[in-house]
Amino acid sequence: MSDTRPKLLIVEDDPGLQRQLRWAYDDYRLFIAGDRDEAIEMLRAETPDVVTLDLGLPPDPDGTSEGFATLADMLRIKPDTKIIVASGHGARDSALEAIAGGAYDFYQKPVDIDELGLIVRRAFHVHALEQENARLADSPPADAQVLGRLITSAPEMSRVARTIERVAHTDVSVLLLGGSGTGKALLAEGLHDASPRRDAPFVTVNCAALPEPLLEAELFGGMPGGGARAGSGRIAQARGGTLFLDEVGDMPLTMQAKLLLFLQERRIDAADSDAPASADVRIVCASHRDLEEMAASGAFREDLYYRLAEIVVRIPPLKDRPGDPALLARHFLNRLAQDLNPQVKGLAPDALAALDAWSWPGNVRELENRMKRAVIMADGKLITAADLDLDEDAADGEAVNLKAAREMADRRAIRRAMARTDGNISGAARMLGISRPTLYDLLKQYQMQG
Repeated sequence: MSDTRPKLLIVEDDPGLQRQLRWAYDDYRLFIAGDRDEAIEMLRAETPDVVTLDLGLPPDPDGTSEGFATLADMLRIKPDTKIIVASGHGARDSALEAIAGGAYDFYQKPVDIDELGLIVRRAFHVHALEQENARLADSPPADAQVLGRLITSAPEMSRVARTIERVAHTDVSVLLLGGSGTGKALLAEGLHDASPRRDAPFVTVNCAALPEPLLEAELFGGMPGGGARAGSGRIAQARGGTLFLDEVGDMPLTMQAKLLLFLQERRIDAADSDAPASADVRIVCASHRDLEEMAASGAFREDLYYRLAEIVVRIPPLKDRPGDPALLARHFLNRLAQDLNPQVKGLAPDALAALDAWSWPGNVRELENRMKRAVIMADGKLITAADLDLDEDAADGEAVNLKAAREMADRRAIRRAMARTDGNISGAARMLGISRPTLYDLLKQYQMQG
């Protein structure tokens, strides 16, 4: 039976310490290297996820030059490796330099086996999370994808998707209501793709982007102020398929009357034809406005509203879709990092906390824009809350009870300590005045693990 334990490479030239470390790690498959060449050979052959590296390697056992060269070679060969460097007493500057050069963490000699064991376990955990980040972003799990391309893990959005799937096989008009950036256009495309009209055109018209004369020409064809030409408008182009009227609440009242006439007759009067042209088109509309309220106040034609709103689907904002901010952030990270900053591999704990706490007034569109900024601005492998430009006080909001207030205070203090120590667990724990295991427990409790 094959050994499925995680692989740990120990780069250490002291035989006594090699034996001590070998006995300490029953949970891992151990590989030992005593110098740079052996370490590189082991890395290529076994591809371990975590490495402990003594910077004082021969032929420079009293210095760090060979250790730093080994660190650089390893990260060049396998950039996702979590390398934990050994720092002799009083050699903190070398350890910090190694972390700036890409090392994951450091430990001090003489070795505290228990403390090093915690660092190693954390390194394996973070590596696994980064791999999961990449896997989710590359190919979101089946239960996170609905209507083909919509990525969600929120029950609220799953209910929306199920509603759309049910009505897709009918020809009823569907009205999608939701804030800007909630995914109305994506849902409209999903509806079309799930319908019997999927092989016919899906045509979009943004009613807010065009003044009335241009909007009329866009829909019905022809030049502004002139008669329609058969087959030249978006309605004609969508024949047999779906016409998506985005932001239909911004359509002028006179234009609403013309749309209503078309919906009643399903024909287009063309100036270059004696007979009106029929148009077999399914209508799907979207708006960030409350059209029912607008119809009641006279700002939108009531008769048109009831024509368009045979089925009304309300799309929840991103802040009401638990789990989706982090899921979508990972998706955008992987897509954007390839072109903008390939070194970025995942999200730091403070970034995950900030994503979860932010109210997302711009919904998914805001999240995508913030992720684009973060990928560009990130200096290391993990995106931080600072890269996302999320104000932690605004993100926290007001606590509704003492338990929530304590959690907010804990999160805020942990985020600050992690940021000030560049994500170093040992340094953050010391700054917070707690032990490393306690900090690990808090990170797990508040789901702030990167």
